[in-house]
Amino acid sequence: MTIATQIIWLFVLAVPIACISWTVTHEEIFREPHEWCVRHSKNDRFILTRKFFYLFTCEYCFSHYVTIGFLIFTDYKLLLNDWRGYILAGFSLVFIANIYMSLFALLRQAIKKEKVEIEKIETETDNEKNINK
Repeated sequence: MTIATQIIWLFVLAVPIACISWTVTHEEIFREPHEWCVRHSKNDRFILTRKFFYLFTCEYCFSHYVTIGFLIFTDYKLLLNDWRGYILAGFSLVFIANIYMSLFALLRQAIKKEKVEIEKIETETDNEKNINK
């Protein structure tokens, strides 16, 4: 695989890794399992079980495990064609996936801010209409 192809794979494979990691750790569809894992990560008696459950609450931590799955599934290696290529690919994919998740979080925050500002303007406009009546 050429270097250009490897780089394209790096940026493309990071998308589903980021998507899966974000969805499992943040979205409403996984709210109940997420809350259960948060509870266990804070309250379990043993440190190993607390750390195990924490892995499912942190998108950065969880992205490592999703990446390992994708590396096994795709046999993707970066720069080197042996076990070192897996190591480079793994950490590079986690890095790029977490950049994507950070950008997504900023985008969601900006959208939420816009919605709040719009609601505030609409409320003020409605109040002015009611006062003028």
